[in-house]
Amino acid sequence: MPSVRGCNLPDDLLYDVDNHIWFQEVGDGNVRLGMTTVATAMAGQLVAFTPKKVGRSVREGKSCATVESGKWVGPAKSAAGGEVVGVNEALLGNPGMANEDPYAAWMFQIQPDDWDSVKAGLTPGSEV
Repeated sequence: MPSVRGCNLPDDLLYDVDNHIWFQEVGDGNVRLGMTTVATAMAGQLVAFTPKKVGRSVREGKSCATVESGKWVGPAKSAAGGEVVGVNEALLGNPGMANEDPYAAWMFQIQPDDWDSVKAGLTPGSEV
């Protein structure tokens, strides 16, 4: 498993390195997204997570959620566009879960519009 400044990046995920977002295919054509350990380390303890609602569209390269910590408020950007089909309800109630294990504390799932072309632009974990 690659490690960047003490932050682990699992091999089995794909990464949008510039935006510190991981992607995981969930087997039904949908893709799960979350923040990397690098993102949570830079942000500090998360205090709020406000995702787009299920059924809403996410545009490629645009915000899919707003994340807030004690020292930062900003967008979580998705490299993939598509429809939000699931939100991690547990993370809504306890945003700090992402600091404990950002790979278990996924943010949301989308049904991507053009996954094959987006996937080609992401970095495999083994190459981070």
